[in-house]
Amino acid sequence: IQLVESGGGLVQVGGSLRLSCAVSGLAFSKYTMGWFRQAPGTARDFVASVNWMGASTQYAESVRGRFTISRDNAKNTVTLQMNNLSPVDTAVYSCAAKRQFSSDYRYWGQGTQVTVSS
Repeated sequence: IQLVESGGGLVQVGGSLRLSCAVSGLAFSKYTMGWFRQAPGTARDFVASVNWMGASTQYAESVRGRFTISRDNAKNTVTLQMNNLSPVDTAVYSCAAKRQFSSDYRYWGQGTQVTVSS
């Protein structure tokens, strides 16, 4: 089972990035997918999630209205479109998978660095 993130990088304040997570080795359409982030010296925080159909999404209050999560079950990918980025969004972003109705994310990617410069 592999979750591989891509799309991170350095962006200026107000800019945008699109993160992708390619998933293999599991029945992707049976899993809720989430994005989390961790800044240096802090705990990992929930960012957004999307259910197996893509019909239901959830967002952390800090990113609501700026970030959009989506998935493509035909391609086994989940994306996070991030707009109007600010320095507080600087973190390592990781995607994760959990079975529908499960409470815990069981599978995790290695993460991709997002740095927002002022």
